Amino acid sequence: MAKNALQAQLLKAGLVDAKKAKKINQQQQHAIKTGHNEDDVKQALAAAQAEKLARDQALNRERQHALELKTQAANIRQMLSQHQIKDTSGDVTYQFIDAGKIKKIYVTQEVYDQIVKGRIAIARLDEHYPLLPRALADKIAERAPEVIVIRNEKTVPQQGIDEDDPYAAYVIPDDLMW
Repeated sequence: MAKNALQAQLLKAGLVDAKKAKKINQQQQHAIKTGHNEDDVKQALAAAQAEKLARDQALNRERQHALELKTQAANIRQMLSQHQIKDTSGDVTYQFIDAGKIKKIYVTQEVYDQIVKGRIAIARLDEHYPLLPRALADKIAERAPEVIVIRNEKTVPQQGIDEDDPYAAYVIPDDLMW
């Protein structure tokens, strides 16, 4: 029943029973008939494991990136809600464009002047527009520039004014009301 000497010795010693030896022989015969040997199977298994590992790592990277984006958005929302300037409602209307639509907020004259000068910025938080100090708006703009709606820069007057311009004496104010 045993085809090689090692199997015969294992059977004699009682380490392997006859059923197991027969099963191993059948597997060897099947591998010979089908042309598969153990090395090919091991290589295919190793390749499949490597491919699965690569897929798992890519999926893990995507999940980690999504988690980082979610965490960053939560941090920005928290900064906006905690550090917004309170008690800004007043009678003066400040109008601005957000997503192609004209929006308006009612602020005090002091706040209006600070928005125009660039000391206060306007951000978007869901359907609301919180007012933020300039330093915080700059930090948020580094992480998520789409959140900041208005962040006026201090304008430097143009040096090259044309002398022949008949309207040179008429300066357009920065805080022109619509």
